[in-house]
Amino acid sequence: MVWRVRAANISLLGILTVFSATEGRTAELGELVDSARLLATGGVSQIEGAGGGGLSTWALITGYGSRDAVGGNVHATIADFDDFRLSSYGTAVGIFDRVELSYARQRFDTEQAGAALGLGAGFTFEQDVFGAKARLIGDAVYDQDRWLPQISAGVQYKRANHGNIIRAIGGASDHGVDYYLAASKLILEHGVLLNATVRATRANQFGLLGFGGPRNDDHTIQFEGSGVWLIDRHVALGFDYRTKPDNLAFAEEDDAYDVFIALFPSKHFSLTAAYVDLGDVALQGEQNGAYFSIQTGF
Repeated sequence: MVWRVRAANISLLGILTVFSATEGRTAELGELVDSARLLATGGVSQIEGAGGGGLSTWALITGYGSRDAVGGNVHATIADFDDFRLSSYGTAVGIFDRVELSYARQRFDTEQAGAALGLGAGFTFEQDVFGAKARLIGDAVYDQDRWLPQISAGVQYKRANHGNIIRAIGGASDHGVDYYLAASKLILEHGVLLNATVRATRANQFGLLGFGGPRNDDHTIQFEGSGVWLIDRHVALGFDYRTKPDNLAFAEEDDAYDVFIALFPSKHFSLTAAYVDLGDVALQGEQNGAYFSIQTGF
């Protein structure tokens, strides 16, 4: 375990060194944390661990590090629905406001519905999500005199457990890769942030029920949209809408949406509460409920 930790540290330092050389930076390691960006512009941790809203991935890079620094966070999320419970925890780091690396571990507890599905009460699906995002052009915050939004490209590798069960319900695979392109623009004059994301995916219920199926086994283009109103620098109201593919034969998969409030007491802490609707899940009817997420970082 010790050598793995050391190896991870060496890898991270290597990444920082490469980016420092590329950007012509010679800052000492202690100067790489400045938390210089505006409050709330780091977003919160979305369901797969990337910087964004609750359901949608934004073009913004997580954390509050400027172009000369790094930022990062850890998060914990729980969503309690009518018949299921979804929880997630993870971490993300933003490097020079240019690159974001993230990881999330998701747990989908079937609770009593597991018995009705023949899995057993409390049966739990789990999934690891590894993500990377890179800002391509634009700046959502500081280019206020230009119409061009910030545009970022990203990838998420997802691997679910219980591959045998996933295949039994019709899933083609227990792992897959999502690709996305996101555009975000903060209109400071009105305190409004708008985001649109297109995602190429094969994921069933975000990947928790595998990837692909009898109806379709190819990547399809899905849409994610967000709108956020910054009431003041510490409070934001917003919504997310996300379409999903419908690959499995035994149950239709609906689109998802949420309405949320996010509190930012400081740059080191945020709390998000939301109403979330996932639509019909695994023949158990409409699944809606409360979503809570806590995030701490710099």
